Amino acid sequence: MTPTTDHGLLPADAVFAPVQAAYRRQNREPNLGTLPEWDLTHLYPSMDAPAFSADMERAASQALDFAATYRGKLADIAARPNASVALHAAVAAYEVLDDLMGRIMSYAGLVYSGDTTDPQRAKFYGDTQERITAASTELLFFMLELNRIDDKVLDAAASAPPLSHYKPWLDDMRKDKPHQLDDRIEQLFHEKSVTGRAAWNRLFDETIASLRFKVGDQELTLEPTLNKLQDSDGKVRKAGSEALANVFGQHTRTFALITNTLAKDKDIQDKWRGFTDVAQSRHLANRVEPEVVEALVSAVRAAYPRLSHRYYALKAGWFGRTELDFWDRNAPLPKVEQRAIPWDEARDTVLGAYETFSPRLAGIARRFFDENWIDAPVRPGKAPGAFAHPTVPSAHPYVLINYQGKPRDVMTLAHELGHGVHQVMAAHNGALMAPTPLTLAETASVFGEMLTFRRLLDATTSQSQRKAMLASKVEDMINTVVRQIAFYSFERKLHEERKNGELTADAISDLWMSVQAESLGPAIRLGPGYETFWTYIPHFIHSPFYVYAYAFGDCLVNSLYGVYERSAEGFQDRYFALLAAGGTKHHSEVLAPFGLDARDPAFWQIGLGLIERMIIELEQMG
Repeated sequence: MTPTTDHGLLPADAVFAPVQAAYRRQNREPNLGTLPEWDLTHLYPSMDAPAFSADMERAASQALDFAATYRGKLADIAARPNASVALHAAVAAYEVLDDLMGRIMSYAGLVYSGDTTDPQRAKFYGDTQERITAASTELLFFMLELNRIDDKVLDAAASAPPLSHYKPWLDDMRKDKPHQLDDRIEQLFHEKSVTGRAAWNRLFDETIASLRFKVGDQELTLEPTLNKLQDSDGKVRKAGSEALANVFGQHTRTFALITNTLAKDKDIQDKWRGFTDVAQSRHLANRVEPEVVEALVSAVRAAYPRLSHRYYALKAGWFGRTELDFWDRNAPLPKVEQRAIPWDEARDTVLGAYETFSPRLAGIARRFFDENWIDAPVRPGKAPGAFAHPTVPSAHPYVLINYQGKPRDVMTLAHELGHGVHQVMAAHNGALMAPTPLTLAETASVFGEMLTFRRLLDATTSQSQRKAMLASKVEDMINTVVRQIAFYSFERKLHEERKNGELTADAISDLWMSVQAESLGPAIRLGPGYETFWTYIPHFIHSPFYVYAYAFGDCLVNSLYGVYERSAEGFQDRYFALLAAGGTKHHSEVLAPFGLDARDPAFWQIGLGLIERMIIELEQMG
């Protein structure tokens, strides 16, 4: 494997390999084979590379030139006979700048996520963010002025080539018009974000990355400690949960301060922009109607008893109990062999599943492995969890996971590769229209998980293994649908309560426990310590109300997969068209070819019904 240079000073193998080896020895991790590390030289050779400095200077200079050319002139340009040509030139120039600045910030963000505790990386990320914010301030006027052009005038220009290419972006932009503010206020919000929301996000990330959890004689970071909750030994699961609760409990005041500050910050912006509901800005960003989200939430909450409550009661019975402690919720089934899955096997499993559906899909996914677009090892300081970062269309996505050989890690790999494939296929739309609304952004990721699960299930001949796989899939779906809607309910309660004043850590914990009890049901005992588990969920900090997109995506994919199973002919072409659309089409447009409509309340019952049928199959297995 080619050495990578994301540290900016030394090849990554030289930097990380000794650290990883010592970390694995200390924490007794299984031998998973050689885990890949991403090659960020595809973006820039290093943090101190002349190419990076040159692009930073170019971004700042071109932003000033763009502002000098177009600021205060867009209304006049739109009134000209050649408005379509002239405005197209302006938007195209703006898109080039957006791609350039996106490349710079993507590189800084990925370097930082490799070790958020490294002061050098943190400074590099912070300095880059400040300079890009300053440069992009010069571009704020552009969308504000475009939105002030009379609707009929802009529509006429956007209906004719070449500006018609950007019509989906312009139509989306117009939806923000009622909530945009005076230029100077927009500039203030933009510039203050560095010392406001972005700073609090960074504090959260660095605090989480610095936490250490004592489990037996091991001192672990967050990811390996959370991994203990999936151990086959109940004593290990309990010890892991106690370590998590102990450390989270020691830091609840810090996390409560971060949460209160960000919720208040959002409330202030919502008031200025005229949003009347705490989640309205997220719905607008997702280009989804509030009533569609409400239909989803209502359907899932009504299904709690027949999904999560029913399944956890069944699982408790498998363990010979009437209720499970919260640390046993994701425990593997008793008397089922557990083994660490080497990286090569995980790679082959996922690529094989993708290949069965489409060689084209597998070919795109294979590039992530062959060209070092994945960072897989667990390292001290590395960002927890997993993500697929799209970077910019002129480059390619990167995937970060923390691979520890669990079956769920294989599914996480399949999930993030789905995102990556989606991002590659949408890139042709350009920097302005490639990004997919969150409601559709989970489609390819969840579909990739389903393909992988079905391939593994079809190859299983052992009844006990089939039962274990079905149970694991049901748990993943409950975590994706039920848990995420519970998270959404928690966020709604928290942001509503924050309007009445600052919330203590205990008050936040009470809100957390109320939604968890409702969603998980009486078969899960939420004992002491669990009240602090809200502290580490990054979505609450980075993307308020993001979480319902997971449930949206899972239910959507369950319906899509049902269409695929009933009539595979022609499905691939329609599916690829969905992915290739990126952000150019509303969810109703991309789902129509499949005969699906998320605006129909009955739509959500299709996805929820699949989960229920799998639970029934498990009940019949005994």
